[in-house]
Parts: sequence; structure tokens; C-alpha cells
Amino acid sequence: MKTKLFLLCTILWGWQSYSQNLKVEGKVTDQGNPLSGVSVYAKSTNSGTVTDDSGNYQLMLPSGEYTLVFKYGNQREFDIKLYQNLTLDVDMFKAEESLDEVLVQAFRVDADSPITHSNFSKAEIEERNLGQDIPILLNVLPSVVSTTDAGNGIGYTSIRVRGSDASRVNVTLNGIPYNDQESQGTFWVNLPDFASSTENIQLQRGVGTSTNGSGAFGASLNILTEAKNDKANAELTNSFGSFGTRRHTVEFGTGLLEDNFTFTGRLSQIKSDGYIDRAFSDLKSYFLQGTFQDGGTYIKALTFGGNNITYQAWNGIDRETLENDRTFNPSGQYTDENGNTQFYDNEVDNYKQDHYQLHWNQKLTPNWSTNLSLNYTYGRGYFEQYEEDADLSFHEIDPVSIGGETIEESDLIRRRWLDNDYYVVNATSSYSDSQVDFTSGLFYSYYTNDHFGEVIWSRFAGNSEIRDNYYFGTGTKQEFTVFSKATIKINDQFSLFGDLQGRFVHYETSGLTSDKVNLLVDEQFNFFNPKAGATFRVNEENQLYASYGRAQREPRRTDFENGITNPEILDDFELGWRLDFGPSSINTNLYAMLYKDQMVLTGALDDVGAPIRETSGESYRLGLEIEADLRLNQLFSLRPNLTLSRNKNVDFRANLNGEVQNLGETNISYSPEIIAANQLIFHPFQDFQVNFISKYVGEQYMGNIDSEVSLLDSFFTNDLNIVYEWNEVPLFKSIVFTGLVNNVFDVEYESNGYFFTFDFENEQGQTQTGQGAGFYPQAGINFLVGATLKF
Repeated sequence: MKTKLFLLCTILWGWQSYSQNLKVEGKVTDQGNPLSGVSVYAKSTNSGTVTDDSGNYQLMLPSGEYTLVFKYGNQREFDIKLYQNLTLDVDMFKAEESLDEVLVQAFRVDADSPITHSNFSKAEIEERNLGQDIPILLNVLPSVVSTTDAGNGIGYTSIRVRGSDASRVNVTLNGIPYNDQESQGTFWVNLPDFASSTENIQLQRGVGTSTNGSGAFGASLNILTEAKNDKANAELTNSFGSFGTRRHTVEFGTGLLEDNFTFTGRLSQIKSDGYIDRAFSDLKSYFLQGTFQDGGTYIKALTFGGNNITYQAWNGIDRETLENDRTFNPSGQYTDENGNTQFYDNEVDNYKQDHYQLHWNQKLTPNWSTNLSLNYTYGRGYFEQYEEDADLSFHEIDPVSIGGETIEESDLIRRRWLDNDYYVVNATSSYSDSQVDFTSGLFYSYYTNDHFGEVIWSRFAGNSEIRDNYYFGTGTKQEFTVFSKATIKINDQFSLFGDLQGRFVHYETSGLTSDKVNLLVDEQFNFFNPKAGATFRVNEENQLYASYGRAQREPRRTDFENGITNPEILDDFELGWRLDFGPSSINTNLYAMLYKDQMVLTGALDDVGAPIRETSGESYRLGLEIEADLRLNQLFSLRPNLTLSRNKNVDFRANLNGEVQNLGETNISYSPEIIAANQLIFHPFQDFQVNFISKYVGEQYMGNIDSEVSLLDSFFTNDLNIVYEWNEVPLFKSIVFTGLVNNVFDVEYESNGYFFTFDFENEQGQTQTGQGAGFYPQAGINFLVGATLKF
């Protein structure tokens, strides 16, 4: 083995030494002005330099194909074929903006911004994209914890950032809010394989900059869909893996037609049996996009959507079952007439969602541009349940008399529906020159829905009709937002950032909840959210920044059901240091997030598996985040990140043993003090990469009373990702082979769970509080392999 390793190293060294060194040179400017101190390097190599006082650079590289990176806060990348000396001049003005990225310019920040953020590129997405949802792909980013009900990253997945749950992470698709307007949650299962149509993602941690939709209390996740591509292309992807997982995707692009038009599209199907018993997923999705460009006019029209059918796995299991039967799924369980345990085969969630977007960007002058966006989202679907010995009167079915016996309970199957429509108009105008970036925008949305339940079968149905409603309720939400923000460059070292947002929300409900309780809400919320920051560039390598931001957000529907009507408020302070040295960089950030009336998760779930929240009064999150991208040498790179945090409720009160008790300072639920990740990347040549991915999440309490029963153990997992692109293949442009081994050391762990309390009377007639917990086991070692044929 040692001999083979020595020979491999010798061959690689000899191959690199034998290759002819060629010169790449040029000049880097900003609107024609020479730019000094720009980092220039070739990806997957150890070759790099910086531009001199005249903006000139020079690199010596062996002949071959490379991706050159020009980095000066903003970044530009160029793919080159180096078989003779090459001159490449680069203008860094608006470096990171492509035609598509101007659509989300109002909601994103650049590398020099005083906003804490991480970017996730298309290349990084493609390396691991084998059908798992976006939260699983983003698990490598700082302060992120992702989880999945089915245990293998397909089906229902969710993300937490800095301890804040998914309903507190603001998600936008091309600047259009994706969070459900009532629950404020993000249901990725309704957009299966959306990663295949994603150009890049920016995660802003903390309050971030102004965005559309509900306020960001943990982070903002801004997703840009497929970029305009002037070259015709087609791709066919198939992948297979553990638990009967398979993914089939076909994509196409027409390239530029008549110098103005492009069209791209995708169809996908993902199926999986899931790690948890019967937790299967049957997911279908589509994506179709057209673009038009003529001079300063750029129009992007797209439609996308999906249909998910997933067997319910949101109930979790208790600790005893966890130890004896990790994959047990209690959903759909009932007892038949012979006393045998059965499982209903259609205990599923079935939901469809279609999105229609139109974006029109108009360049008015070299400095001024406008953008108009329209959106319509149509969602409809249900989850189905087998109810044993259900109360007929509750389901609006009259008692049935048979042989003189009155039957008031019956086994039945019911569906609980949600139909909704969501309309958005968004307009922004922007001005930019070498000193000022200014954006102002208006946003209006209208959301309406129907909640209703129906019985589709009953053993004793009386005179009821199929699909008679047994409850019906509505919800309507209107939102108007106005914002203005600007970055002013004082000099070459110092810049200021300011952001003012007014957000006005009107929420109204009527009718019955699923518990048949009359819910009447008519509330108006008016929020003013200021933000400010500054960036100081010490020298070419060091940059300091500081920022403050306020966010406020309204309660969600279930909060109103639980009697909570107060909005919550967050003041977020960030202090950061960015160190950029050639091809490597280190970002360090301190944050203090101070909350009033924060809505923290109690740990308990409602009858549809949704987390229940409560107001914690005053609370805070303090943390240190470190993120690095280190080029060790030509063969190895390292991308570690670490979050150390303290997350506390200040004076937490809980009803225990029949009385309200002040527990003082307690831990905020689902907020681990340590989150760490690392990627060790081996890239011996341009088209081959091996990535060893590690993730550690410290122990966390699933409730707010520091009960040992609620403790979720820490876990440490490792994945192995291999990507190889075979070029110059007959009939194809290339073939990309991807392999992913998850949890390579077969660790038994639970990434999520729930905690609940209940009252009972002891033998002395006193009220006592009992406690219980449930867990969501994740899969042991499992794999996914795939191949993409590129035409």
C-alpha cells in the first residue's frame, strides 16, 4: 500500500513538473481606473498573486484548463484554456452581478457589506445534489442545523440557524417570499429538486438587510434561480441510493435565440422509501424559464412547482422505542376488528404548489435601473388520517341507530385541507456609481386561504355525504413594505451602510379551527426596522465591520389560537473581521441578539406535528462565528467553521406542579452552544474532487425549563463526497459521476425531537407535572450515486 501511495505521489509530481509553464497576465480596473491589491489565483492550485499599483498581474501555470478568480471584496471568475501565453484584462465594477443577479440586488449584500453572510455557489450545490433537499445541502454553513422527518434528507426537511427554527428564517426566491404567510414556515418538500434550478444562495445570519416577507429572526435565505445561459445545453441525471431512493431529472436550455431569447426547463421525479418505516416520498416537480434581453431591458419569466406525496413521519418515537426499534413509525396505526395492529397505507400528506413569476429589469442610464416583479402562487392539498373510534358528532355526523343500539363513535378516514392564493407586486429602483449604491423599494402582497376538513369514509356514516365539511375557516393577510438603503464609500478604506424599512401587516381570520374553536382575528401591525453599519478596510488583507439591525414580526396563526397577540422584537449587533490572503480567507464574527417577547419553541407539537411556541419575555443569544477557506497546497483545501454561543431566557416562567414558577435564566430550546463543520477537499486535478465533510452539533434542550428529560444528545457525523467529470466523451459534452456516502461511521443519532409536560394528581390529590420526550432518528451509513449526461 505504501509503495502504491509513493508511486501515485511520484506520478503526480512528475506530471506537474513535466508540464510546460505558461504566462497569464493582464490589468485589473474599476470603471477604467487601475485597481491595486486584487487577489488573483487559479482554483484548485496554490498559484496566486496580487495586482500592483498599476493594476497589473502575472501568473505562471502549467498548460491546462483553469478557473481564474479575481477577488477584491467582490469576485469574478473566468474559465480559461491555457495552451499558450494569455492576456486577460478584467473590470471589477459590479463584479459579482450577472444579468440575473440584478433581480435580487435589492435584497443581497456584497462581500464588503457590514452584514454577516455566506454564499453557496452553483458549483457547490452540484457537488452534493443527488435529490436531498436544500436544508441538507446547506448543513455545511456556519450556525446551521438541518433535520429530516424520514431520516435520510428526502421528504420533510427543515433548517435552524443560530438556534432559530425554520419559521424564523426568511426565505425568498428571486426576492419573492417563500415562507407560508400564516404558519411562517418553509416547506421544501413542495419544491423537490429545486436545487437543480438554483444558481446560487446567500445566507445572511442575524437580522441582515431589508427583505420582503416576515422578519428575519435567525437568518435570511435568498435564492436565485437558474441564470441566463447563452449556450444550448441539455442534461440527463439519474441517481440511486439506500432506502430505495432514486432521482430522475431532465434539463434543457435553448441557448440564445435571435440574439434576445433563451429558454430553460427541468422535469424531476424523486422517490424514496425513507429510513423510518413507511416514510416514503413520491415527489414530482417542474421548472420552466424564459428570458429576453435587448439593450438595457432584461425580462425573466418563469413557472415552477411540485407535488409531494409523503407518508407522515412527524410523530417521532419515545426513548424506549428509540432503544429497541429505531425505525418504528406510529403514524397510521390502528387496531382492526380482530384486535390486530394495522397501519393505514394512505396516511399521507398530498400537496401541490405552483409558482408564476415575472421580473422586468430596466437599465435607464449607466447609473440608474428599475425592477418590477410580479408573483402568483397557488397551493392546495391535504393530509389524510385514519381515526379509530372517532366522535361522530365532532365530525358533523349524526349518531347511528342499529338494532336498538345508538352508535356515537366510528372508525373513519378524514382529510384536512389547505387551499391558498398568494399575490405579490414588488418594485425597486437603484442608483450606483463608484461612491454610492442606493436602492429603494415598494412591496405589496395579498394572501388568502381556506382551512377545512372532510370525512371521505366512515364505518358508520349515518346520513352524511362524502366530503361534507366538519369545520371551515379562512385567513387573509395583506402586507405593505417600503424601504430605502444605501452604501456610501467615504474613501478607499471606509464605507457606511444605512437601511430603513417600514412594514405594515393586516391579518384577519374567521370560522373554525381544526379543533372546532371559533377563531376571530383582526389585527394590524406597524413596524419600523432601522439598520446601520460601517466597513473599514485596514489594508488589502484585513477588513473590519460593525452593524446594528432591528426586526419585528407578527404572531402566526397558531400563536393566535394559543392566545398570543404581541409581536416580537429583536435588536441585533454584529462585529466582524475578514482576513483575505490570496486564495485563502478567514471570517470571524461576534453577535449579540437581544429579544423582547421572543417566540421560543416549547418543545411540544400540535396534532399535525407543528411546533408549539410560547413567549419567553426577555432573552438573548450571544455568539462567536468563525468561517475559513484555506488552500493548504495544490492538492488540499480546508473549509472549517465554528459557532460558540450562549442562548438564554432571562426570567423564564413556567406552570409546574400547579403553580407558575420563575425559573430565572434558562436555556432557549433547540439552541446548541457548539456547532461546527469542516470540509477537507482533495482536488488532484481540475475535474476530480473528494470532499470529506464533518458536522458536530452540541447537546441541546428541547424545552425551556432545563429538564434532563428534554436533553437532545450531541452528535458528530461524517460524509464522503466524490465528484468526477469525464470530458471529451463520444456523443456527450461530458459525464459527471457523483457519489455520496452519508454518516460513514454509522453513528446512531437524533437531530431533532420534542418535549412535553402534562399535569396529573398524585395520591395526596396534589397537582404534579409529568414530562415526556420524543425523538427523530436519522439514518446510519447510507449512500447515493448518480451520473449526469451533459449534451
